[in-house]
Amino acid sequence: MFLSGTEQRALATCFSLLAEDLNEREIRERMGQATLALFRADHFASYIWSAPSGCFAHPVAVNMDPANLQRYEAWYQYRDPITFALQSRRHATLVSEVMPRKAFLQTEFFNDFLARDGLYWGINLHAFDGDEALGDLRIWRGRSGNEFTAHDKQLLDLIAPAFVAALRRARRSLPAPLDCLPAVPLSRREMEVARCVCRGLTDKEIARELAIALPSVRTYLQRLFDKLGVHRRAGLAQLADRLH
Repeated sequence: MFLSGTEQRALATCFSLLAEDLNEREIRERMGQATLALFRADHFASYIWSAPSGCFAHPVAVNMDPANLQRYEAWYQYRDPITFALQSRRHATLVSEVMPRKAFLQTEFFNDFLARDGLYWGINLHAFDGDEALGDLRIWRGRSGNEFTAHDKQLLDLIAPAFVAALRRARRSLPAPLDCLPAVPLSRREMEVARCVCRGLTDKEIARELAIALPSVRTYLQRLFDKLGVHRRAGLAQLADRLH
C-alpha cells in the first residue's frame, strides 16, 4: 500500500493521539480533526450506539450545525437509511456501498438533514469490542469533493485496531459509581492534584501551579491511583469532580 508523505504524517498523528491517555470523548473529538486532515474531508460526526435506549448518543462533531445535530438526535436517526447498514459491516465502508447513490440522494435523510450542512460523499467506521459498540467515525466530503476510494477504505481500516484499542482502554478506565468507591480519605494536597488533573494540566504545570517539586506531583498521583483504584489519568480526571 503506497502512502504519500502527507498521508504518512497524518497517519502518524492519528496513531500518536490514539496512544495517549484520553477519555473516550477526547479520542473521538481529536480523531475528528485528524481524520479530516488525513482524508481531505470537510465534515465529521461521531456517536456511540446505546442498545438500552435504542439510539445513537454522546455526539461530537466538526463543521456541523449543532441545531442540525439536534434534529438528527430527535428525528432523523430514526429515519436513517444507511447507518445501521454501515454499522453492520464493522469495517470502513462507503455510504454508496450500502445504498445506491441515486436512491440515497432522493431520501428525506439526505435532503432534509445531510444537505443542510453540505454533506455529500461519506465513509464510516464503527468500532466494537465484541458485541459492544464503542463509537464511530463518520467522515464526509462536500459536493465539490470526490467520492471516497478503496485506498481511503484501506487507510481507515489501518487505523481501526488502534481506534478500537484506545476506546476499549478508555472504557475500562472509567471510575466506579460513586457509591462503589473505596471510602478512603484524601489529603488536601491530593485533592488539589486531582483537580489539576481534571483540568488537563501536565505534571510540570501541576508542580508550577501548586509550587511543589515534580517528583512530589508524581508521588501524589501514585497515591491517588492506589487509593481510588484507577490506573490512568483519564480515569482520575473523570472521577476528580465527584470527590469531596
